[in-house]
Amino acid sequence: MCGIAGVLGPPGRDAGARRATLEAMAGCLAHRGPDASGTWEDGPVGLAHRRLAVLGLGEAGAQPMVSASGRYVIVYNGEVYNHPALRAELERSGRAPVWRGSSDTETLLAGIEAWGLDALLTRSVGMFALALWDRERSVLTLVRDRMGEKPLYWAVHGGTLLFASQPSALRRFDGFSPTIDPDALADLLRHAQIPGPRTIHREVHILPPGTLLEVQLDAHGAVPADPAPRAWWSFFSAARAGLADPLVGEHEDLIDTVGDALKASVRGQMLSDVPLGAFLSGGIDSSLVVATMQALSSDPVRTFTIGFAEDGYDESPHARAIAAHLGTDHTELLLSASDALAIVPDLATIYDEPFADSSQLPTVLVSRLARRSVTVALSGDGGDELFGGYDRYAHASRLRRIPRPVALAAAAAYGLLGQRRKRDAALSLGRSDAVMVRRLLSAGTSADRMVLAADAAVTRERFDTAWLRTEGLGDLTTRFMALDTVGYLPDDILHKVDRAAMSVSLETRIPLLDHRLVELAWRLPAHLRSRPGQEKSVLRELLARSVPRALFERPKAGFGIPVGQWLSGPLRPWAEDLLSADTLRKDGLLDVRRVRRLWSRHVSGREDAGYELWPIIMFQAWRGAQR
Repeated sequence: MCGIAGVLGPPGRDAGARRATLEAMAGCLAHRGPDASGTWEDGPVGLAHRRLAVLGLGEAGAQPMVSASGRYVIVYNGEVYNHPALRAELERSGRAPVWRGSSDTETLLAGIEAWGLDALLTRSVGMFALALWDRERSVLTLVRDRMGEKPLYWAVHGGTLLFASQPSALRRFDGFSPTIDPDALADLLRHAQIPGPRTIHREVHILPPGTLLEVQLDAHGAVPADPAPRAWWSFFSAARAGLADPLVGEHEDLIDTVGDALKASVRGQMLSDVPLGAFLSGGIDSSLVVATMQALSSDPVRTFTIGFAEDGYDESPHARAIAAHLGTDHTELLLSASDALAIVPDLATIYDEPFADSSQLPTVLVSRLARRSVTVALSGDGGDELFGGYDRYAHASRLRRIPRPVALAAAAAYGLLGQRRKRDAALSLGRSDAVMVRRLLSAGTSADRMVLAADAAVTRERFDTAWLRTEGLGDLTTRFMALDTVGYLPDDILHKVDRAAMSVSLETRIPLLDHRLVELAWRLPAHLRSRPGQEKSVLRELLARSVPRALFERPKAGFGIPVGQWLSGPLRPWAEDLLSADTLRKDGLLDVRRVRRLWSRHVSGREDAGYELWPIIMFQAWRGAQR
């Protein structure tokens, strides 16, 4: 697991300055790879790498790495879990080089030389972001993994392509000063994250999951102004293929099939040359991953959880009970508000761009706890999107079945309870499904009015286009799950986990997002993926084979923080400074009067606007860190 960066463009006359730029870009990523660093330059291309050694710990795994023939050079962030099998295939066919070491990076290069990039990617099982320079064709290719576990940002500036694992590295390129996109800011206030490929900066893009970007200099030695990524794997194609070829069999046999696929994924992801453990929240997904790990291990698996003192936010007793039942080596840390709040001002720096999912804080804290003992941690993320675990799916289906007068009454009740998303969704009944789904995914409807130059039509059009891509995938719940899989999962969940873990040089792996398991999930009968009152049905049945149902059958709980309480209490002075009229006016992006009015209503106790305020505060904190 590493950080990568680089440039493609006119080299200029000062080679020393370019090398210094590459080193500065890599320096921004030191937390992603504290073990080693390296740069490589050849004519128009410069590559930089920061290494967190996990597989192939010696010098033979150092990057940037040149292929055996000398044709290809790679910088790579990720893990290819089936690389031993790929090596064996290369050896059987007589196409393997003389191996220099045991790293998966070397395996990737050998596979590219033997089969070509696209065929190698199709064969690969794992998470990765990479840049590959083809010296023969003078082509630089950027690649992101199928599900979007690893990030890769890019921009074109003055005829030069810039890329990096995190956007701060791009800003180290001399003269590159990207501007804020008001529509992206409105997205942040609406969704607590910015849907890709958009970022907070107009000029910076994140490469979409399952795509690659091929770039070649034009006749004038410059990069085209607007190169376009192309898909090398498509979730929607995989989902449609699965629905067209459903699994048939006895109920228990189908459960076994999923269990075998999960076991294969976990076994592959337990491959490591450094200490390994797992996050354990006590929920179904992480408990199932840990149970599978423990069944495959002769030693107790190291598990980690944190809890909070506030009522309703502490799941540590559930995690403790499951750890005791499975016999893991469990580490638990119960935090007071003051413990957690001490790192809140650092969140903007940790995430390197505006991000406001409130569970970002506990994710950082559990990553710090795990890093004390291990270098790799497996996580249970992905189960909600693949197997219908979010309560918004059931809520949307319920709304569709009730008469409009009932929906309006429900909206009034939700309003009194401060449940804005459900209120707004209920008010949308009678309009399109896209409107209802959009409102269920929004923290509030005032985002466009808060951002002075935002164009609400742009956001609505983009969302409607995304929703149209789910047509033909089944009922409302199934379409909603698909939308979350290509949107909320990479843009929020995976973004959150990557930044939190990498801030402390911890590699995270997510077995439920093995693409073979994803494709299998979409071949299952709908009732096994999810059914009303029994969400994540197949995962529950698998977990029940290892853990008594009494330990996990309970209402779903989030991994958030008591945002509203903390903003009115111990965080109030910090937030007040960020939301002061003078601070808000510095950029001229936000409507000062509206923001101040929302803040006033919150601190006076007239309403709990914590989740609506948190994205504004995170943006303000990020802007403060930039100045």
